Formats: sequence, C-alpha cells, structure tokens
Amino acid sequence: MALNRSVTVIPARARNRNNDKEEAKPKLRVAAYCRVSTDSEEQASSYEVQVQHYTSYIEGNPEWELAGIFADDGISGTNTKKREEFNRMIEACMEGKIDKIITKSISRFARNTLDCLKYIRQLKDKSIPVFFEKENINTMDSKGEIMLTIMASLAQQESQSLSQNVKLGIQYRYQQGEIQINHNRFLGYTKDENKRLVIDPEGAGVVKRIFREYLEGASLLQIARGLEADGYLTAANKTKWRPETIKKILQNEKYIGDALLQKTYTIDFLSKKRVVNNGIVPQYYVENSHEPIIPREIFMQVQEEMVRRANLYTGKNGKKRVYSSKYALSSIVYCSECGEIYRRVHWNNRGCRSIVWRCVSRLEEKGSDCTSQTVNEEVLKGAVLKAINEILAVKDNFLSTLKENIAIVLNEESDKTTKDIDEKLDKLQKELLRLANSKADYEEVADEIYRLRELKQRALVENAEREGKRQRIEEMTAFLNEQPCEITEYDEQLVRRIIEKVTVDDDKVTVEFKSGVELDVEI
Repeated sequence: MALNRSVTVIPARARNRNNDKEEAKPKLRVAAYCRVSTDSEEQASSYEVQVQHYTSYIEGNPEWELAGIFADDGISGTNTKKREEFNRMIEACMEGKIDKIITKSISRFARNTLDCLKYIRQLKDKSIPVFFEKENINTMDSKGEIMLTIMASLAQQESQSLSQNVKLGIQYRYQQGEIQINHNRFLGYTKDENKRLVIDPEGAGVVKRIFREYLEGASLLQIARGLEADGYLTAANKTKWRPETIKKILQNEKYIGDALLQKTYTIDFLSKKRVVNNGIVPQYYVENSHEPIIPREIFMQVQEEMVRRANLYTGKNGKKRVYSSKYALSSIVYCSECGEIYRRVHWNNRGCRSIVWRCVSRLEEKGSDCTSQTVNEEVLKGAVLKAINEILAVKDNFLSTLKENIAIVLNEESDKTTKDIDEKLDKLQKELLRLANSKADYEEVADEIYRLRELKQRALVENAEREGKRQRIEEMTAFLNEQPCEITEYDEQLVRRIIEKVTVDDDKVTVEFKSGVELDVEI
C-alpha cells in the first residue's frame, strides 16, 4: 500500500531589529600562538613583532574577541613538553575558553608531524579551527588535514635536516680540536672576553684540595663534609656537597687541560633525549686544549687510587672489602697469618672495656683457623709512633738512602714512550678522517687507533707510578727535614701522609712507609 507523503512548510518568522540584537551571534574568541626558536637578540625582536602583530590583528576584527596571545620565547618546536605557553593554550581550548587559533605557519606551530596532527585532531573534536597564515590552511576545511599532513611532514624534514647540519658542524669543530664547554657549573674555570677557558683561582683552590685530600686517604664523603664545614659552595652555588660530585671532579680529564668531547649524544632530533656515548658515535680526545689545574701525574695517581679502593681483595680467598677512611689505620693494617685486614672494634673482655684491632677472619668466620693476636689500639698506635721516631733518630743516614732511591726512580726507563705513539696516532687520525669522508671502510684504522690509545694509557700509568714513587720519597724527605725532634703524640694526618701499610705478627708489627722503607717494632 503506497503511503501518501505529506510535507508541511514552516515559513521563516519575520524578525524585528530588537529581536536581532537579542539573538545576535556572540563574538568569536580568537587566540594567537607565536614562537621563536632561539634566544638571540634578532629573534627576540621577531618575538616582540609577532606578539604586537597578532594583538592588533585580532582586536581589529569586529567579530572577534581577543582570547589571548600565547608566546613561547627561545623554545624548540620539535617537542611540546617544554612549550609552557603552547600547553597552556591547549588547556584553555579544552576548557572551552577559545574558539579559534591563528598562527604564522606550521613550522611555528610544530615541526613534529605526530604532535601537530595530535593537537589539530584534539582541537577539531572541540570544533576549534587552527588557521595557518603562511600556508593559508584552515584545519576545519575538507582539504585541511590532507594538506596539513603534507606540510607538517615537510616541516619535520626541514627540522631534521637542520639538526643534521648542526651535528656535522659540531663534529667538524671537534675534529679541529675546538671545544665548547659550559663554564657556568664548571668548578675552577671561567671564560675570558674571547670565550676561552681560564682558571678561576678560588675554584681552582677547591679542586686542588679535593685531589690532595683524596690522595691523603680521605673518602668522598669525608671530603664533602669538610668542604661543607669550611663553607665552600659547589659549582652550582649549593652548600650541599654530594660524594658523586666529588667523584666526577676527580675523574674529569678537563682538570689536566684535556677534553673528551661527545661523551653523550642525542638519540634523535625529536625527543632531544641525550644518552651516554658507549661507542655509538665518534668521540674526540683533545690534549692540552686549555690550561690545567691538576698535574697529569697527580691525576693519574688519583685514578689508580680509585681503582685500588674499588678492588680491595684480602685474605686467602680474595674476599672483596669496602674501603674505609674513618681512621688512618683503617684498610692499611693486615694480618701476617691469613692476609686479611684488621678492624677496629669495641672490646668487652670480662667487664673490661677497651678498643682493639682484630683480624676480620676471626670476627666474621666461625671456627676460623687464624690465630693472630688482638692488639689494643693504644699499643698499635704506640708501635707506629715508635717506627716514625726510629726513622727520625737516624734521619741523616735515612735521608741519604732516600736520595739514592730518588735517583733510582728517575733512572728507570720505560720501553713505551708516548712520543712515538702520539706521532702514529696523528697519522692514523688523518687517515681515519680521509676514509670517513670518502665513506670507505675504516674499521682496521679505527682498531689500530684503539690499540695505540691503550698502549699510551699504559705508558701514562707507568709514568704516573714512577712519579708517584718519586713524590712519596720527596714527601718523606720533606717530613724528615721539617721535623727537628721526636714526635710525642700519635697524629692521624701524619699516618695518612707517610704510612703505606702495617702488618701484625705474633710479637711484632712491620711498618711500611710510603717511601718503600720497612721497620719492625716489637709489641
């Protein structure tokens, strides 16, 4: 059965002027977004111009109402995480406070396609168009998103190309030995009018103190607490010193005038995330790039001491121990029977309280075979003091022996000289650059460079060890010359300075001085 379709026309109602005013369409709330990507003066002026332009542009349209000018100054467009004004604008849109956004171009809005489309779609869901002046694109048009995807991709490629060019420029400067170091948080250095690193005397004094105290036996925590107690500030002008900060200073090759470049690298140009460079991209080691604060020999001794403290193995089974610097005798008193270290303990023997030093194998192992004696702390200190005074009693003879030892150290020859290695490395570096530029296989050259660098490192360590011996002998000589008579009181700092090791036997202790001399003292 056919249906009789009926259509009723409802005529438009006539409106008078009063009704028109009552039902007039509200003004469109329009916001503008502008951004410049650097902090230079030229770009800063561009930033001001953009803000002024959009303010007058929006206020000049009678159908629009200014909903705000959102402007990020000196922020990259490849990622929206740090663009505070951009994020604030999006939040305002989601809260229904903005009806339309105007911006100069896609590259000003975003250089990341995913970010760009993500926010455009969020805004479209709220019926909020974005108008790009340069490309003449309105995101609410039917062709808007297709055109937008194409344009945003081009903007992303442009940003990637720019990022690659910057990387190549930096790597070229690295190859020429030109370094760029942020000195604002670099203790001991500042920059002169030519932007070259120069020593800051006050900060350099703190750096020297850190290296000196570490070699004297202090722990990272002890050094940090000492600096805090004396009111020294960190490179970031903080009163709190952290052991990790002290460790980084002790390991920083820049304090010997060298610079290892590209320790970290950026994973990609979008995330800007930097990670430690474990051989993924080339590194550049520049020697003598600036004036040193710490002598190379002292720096190498510190690295050697760091390795020693991190690898304290004692006893017959080679058990690993944690370095302790609370007392001068910690980690330097050893058992002659089992080779373990002695530990300081509070002793309660039948109600008689005392402080003693005891072999840790007897403290930690039940049924230990070690029968070494437990030594009262005052007796142990007395033995060390006696050994020092015995040296002082015959210091004239002892000084002549030390002079002979210095001569022996100076006459030691190394079969690995760094000069020859440096010459070979220089040639190989040039060959490596030539091959890299021609995109040829340079793996063999790179392997040879690594081999020679390891040889050079070993030679430097040997030189540092010899220099360390010489310096320890000279320190002992200086101590003997400046000490006119015997010492009456045990001195922790003096023990740290001149004693290398103390070995406890049945009826004696053997005191080994850092100069290499040993003395037996009965107990």
